[in-house]
Amino acid sequence: MNILLLGSGGREHALAWALAQSPSLTKLYAAPGNPGIAEEAELVALEVTDHAAVTAFCASHDIDLVVIGPEAPLVDGLSDSLRAAGVPVFGPSKDAAQLEGSKGFTKDLCARAGIPTAGYVRTSSLEEARAALAEFQAPYVLKADGLAAGKGVVIAASLAEAEETLADMFGGGFGGAGAQVVIEEFMEGEEASFFALTDGTTIVPFGSAQDHKRVGDGDTGPNTGGMGAYSPAPVLTPELQARVMAEIVEPTVRTMREEGNPYQGVLFAGLMLTPEGPKLIEYNARFGDPECQVLMMRLRDDLANIMWLCATGRLDELDEESPEFEASYALTVIMAANGYPGTPEKGGAIDISACDQTGAREARHLKIFHAGTALKDGALVANGGRVLAVTATGASVTEAQARAYAAVDAITFPTGFCRRDIGWREVAREAPHKA
Repeated sequence: MNILLLGSGGREHALAWALAQSPSLTKLYAAPGNPGIAEEAELVALEVTDHAAVTAFCASHDIDLVVIGPEAPLVDGLSDSLRAAGVPVFGPSKDAAQLEGSKGFTKDLCARAGIPTAGYVRTSSLEEARAALAEFQAPYVLKADGLAAGKGVVIAASLAEAEETLADMFGGGFGGAGAQVVIEEFMEGEEASFFALTDGTTIVPFGSAQDHKRVGDGDTGPNTGGMGAYSPAPVLTPELQARVMAEIVEPTVRTMREEGNPYQGVLFAGLMLTPEGPKLIEYNARFGDPECQVLMMRLRDDLANIMWLCATGRLDELDEESPEFEASYALTVIMAANGYPGTPEKGGAIDISACDQTGAREARHLKIFHAGTALKDGALVANGGRVLAVTATGASVTEAQARAYAAVDAITFPTGFCRRDIGWREVAREAPHKA
């Protein structure tokens, strides 16, 4: 089949890499792509906000499936425009994408469906929000309602900090995302990510991961879009995964369908593993970045076919053994440009030639996924906040971590940085079991 992949980040490079290996694939196009994606797909000049242009391209190039990588086109309703033209899409409708596009929408759905999550209040003015703080105790969890590139959550340690943050949010510090603010109770526990695919009726688990959101070692500094991840997350045991499916994912899909708003695509549940059991932090309507990179490194199945079955409402036809993942662990380290998550330094030279990726596709030991990169006079340069996702596999998280950092150390990127402790929780848990 002919596939059009939309997006330009590390997530989309990982998807392109996996799709390129699919026996079902005939031709892969990508827009706008990046230098890494260009190794796997033919890049085309399409503006994703121009629904008519994307639809026309699909008609003229016999596109059988569109895969929408990032959240913004989903929230913008691109999938609706394509489906109206008869083009199968991997990704939810505009209304269903509210699960990510509006934190308040999701919290209200949890309340209706009895899904375990933190107590909350939705507020639409600074005065209302300040008054609502009295219902909570420090630390305060403050969330801009709309899309904020993974950076719209602030945990305020004191009342004064909470009031200052609220003033910033309602004052335009998060753009339109802060027009409404959700205030939540703070949940104690360890975070983990769980992924499931659904066509609106059938639901198929699609692995687990653990992300590292803070910019600095030891989980310090501001939140980012993600500085690294590993998969699977052993802390999310088979028993806990079964609870997540039964108590969180299945009620979500069922409620959305029964309310006339069926969800199709990947459902990414950010979880807090509390003493009472798993609770939903938030949903994302697409694969996580960098979680996608570690999931795709381990996937052994035909991704194109799985996505097509999902997009056409035929996920129940998937083999019982699918999706099949490698038994090994995968770990990715994000190399970011200096200044991130603030204003990143663009244009810095990057040299990855010392990293031996020979046979990476076959051996699956190492893959460097491009995120914020560009070519300038034929040379690779930084062109965004998160620039590279250096991903390695191993028999343990410890081994995958060692391989990933060995590759990081072989890369020349003077204007970049990374965390040096990705996977630290699991590495610490594995330590007693070392021979």
